[in-house]
Amino acid sequence: MGGAATIGGGEAGGGLDFVSLFLHADPVVKVIMVGLLLASLICWAIILEKSFLLWRQSRSDARTLAGFRSSALLQGKKGAYVAAQRLEAEAPVHERWNETLRERFLARARLLLAQLKRERESGLAFLATVASAAPFIGLFGTVWGIMNSFAAIAQSKNTSLDVVAPGIAEALLATAIGLFAAIPAAVFYNRLSMQVAKSLVPAEELVQEMLILRTRQERAK
Repeated sequence: MGGAATIGGGEAGGGLDFVSLFLHADPVVKVIMVGLLLASLICWAIILEKSFLLWRQSRSDARTLAGFRSSALLQGKKGAYVAAQRLEAEAPVHERWNETLRERFLARARLLLAQLKRERESGLAFLATVASAAPFIGLFGTVWGIMNSFAAIAQSKNTSLDVVAPGIAEALLATAIGLFAAIPAAVFYNRLSMQVAKSLVPAEELVQEMLILRTRQERAK
């Protein structure tokens, strides 16, 4: 009997040879595949960096809030500690606490919290872009590859599976890579967005604690 048909250099039933599929793909499809793989690598770099930074910053902010509540503001490099220092400078204890000073304090607090949020959300926009665009980019590569495959079939006038399958497999690989990039980006975008919101809670509570403390101090005078 005849030997088993090969698809992209791999024996049927033995799995696909993705390297051969990539090497035999159309140049446009190759560019799309490489771009999607690079986007996936960048996404994973952002995911790992953000996960570690948010975890570390959340712990630092929690310690700062606990220190403030125990009347010993713990020193940190940024985050809630810097927010507290700037708010203290905006509304010094020796100044009389009035409505103007209170509004200035709250305005500065809103600006600082917005700045913290922007800093901690940096990079997440890229994850969202990859999550939404990668499947369609991969699909474009697939459509392009299949068009070329049908053009080659028309030229060779041979519609056997041995001729059709490799070209279609090469084209579908672009969609697979698009999903490979998009799925982790979508999952971790949602997860990291929730972590950012959670990480801002200690800083928000610190602002409220400082506001309550200043109000009590003014009433005690």
